[in-house]
Amino acid sequence: MTTTTWDNNVNVSLDIEMDIFRSNYSASNNKSSDGFKPGQNNADDAVVNNTESLDSVAKNIFMEPAEAQMVDDSSNDIDPGMFSDLESYLDAYDRQQAGDGYESLQKIKQQRRSALNEVPTGDFLSRYMLETNRQRLLTAEEEVELAKHIEMGRFASQRLAEEDADAEEQVELQRLIDQAEAARALLVRSNTRLVISIAKRYFGQGLDFLDLIQEGNIGLLMAVDKFDYTRGNRFSTYATWWIRQGITRALSNYGRMIRIPAHQTGNVRKLYRAIRDIEQNQGRQADIEELAERVELPPNQVQWLLQITRPLLALEQPAGDDQDAELADFIEDRDIEQPADAVATKLFSQKVGEVLSELTPREAAIIRLRYGLQGSDAHTLKEVGEIFKLSRERIRQVEKSALNKLRRSRSLGEYAYMMG
Repeated sequence: MTTTTWDNNVNVSLDIEMDIFRSNYSASNNKSSDGFKPGQNNADDAVVNNTESLDSVAKNIFMEPAEAQMVDDSSNDIDPGMFSDLESYLDAYDRQQAGDGYESLQKIKQQRRSALNEVPTGDFLSRYMLETNRQRLLTAEEEVELAKHIEMGRFASQRLAEEDADAEEQVELQRLIDQAEAARALLVRSNTRLVISIAKRYFGQGLDFLDLIQEGNIGLLMAVDKFDYTRGNRFSTYATWWIRQGITRALSNYGRMIRIPAHQTGNVRKLYRAIRDIEQNQGRQADIEELAERVELPPNQVQWLLQITRPLLALEQPAGDDQDAELADFIEDRDIEQPADAVATKLFSQKVGEVLSELTPREAAIIRLRYGLQGSDAHTLKEVGEIFKLSRERIRQVEKSALNKLRRSRSLGEYAYMMG
């Protein structure tokens, strides 16, 4: 059983579902009455003995919305065993259900196939959305039926993992697992329109539309795995929360250069909603205190949220009237010493040398070491004492005497004052 994808981006394949449908169709004609009974080791016998087959659910889901409207599900007396292949059975089913509308039904099918084939191969999004629109929405009963097959697949997987089933039982277990995979794929495919609908609301917030759909699909898969049909909720209601969570978390993690903590994304949305309301209704910019009151947050937190959500500019962004320069060309590099500062530093070093020349060699050396002058690092009294083999107190006395001499130098008094 293989999964085909469009541009390696769509993981749920119609081919998988049809392969499973075909295998189920064949199994329905050769089913043994003495096979494995999953309900023997499970309390949920009602699930096992459910009379509505996955085949019928799959058949209805594959039909386009217009086709589904023409089908009367109340009458289906066709015996699948009369046909040698699935395609013949489906065609006979269409003829019976559509009646006089059979020709119109075939035209609708052909038109939709042609429309899909005419979309450029490279336009993946258009093809994906066209294919998505071919799937009609499920009824509540169909959702429950698919969920039951998924549940039975879990039980079968657990039983198969025990490795004590005989060959016949293993075949039946694998059939249940295959049915569960087909049901899971059908449930996903029939709700991809919900993902697109929710993803549209978050477009333009930092991620491409296809990325939003992908993250929403991940949330949809989580919803399929965790859906509990016994609670009586519609699947779309339950899945909406998971889809939103997948999209909003992706926006939080990847939508901005500066990552916003996941627990703050809700506050950010409320904050910018308040900003938009004030600007649109009052025609002015909102101040911090006003925003803090509206979103019920401290002013300092509002200021922080505004700061981390400011738009970022690329240094390679074109700038200037002729767009022939980059933004980086106009930004000061503070790590590089400016020419004026370099000249001032050199002149100052020369003046310091002249000042120190008025001291004895030992006094000049101690001053250089203590204050980190002329390329040396600043040292403590203890470190200087260890160098000259003198006590800390003696070094302090020599330093004080040298500074007093420098202060009495009138010509370089300002430099001596800077050192003192």
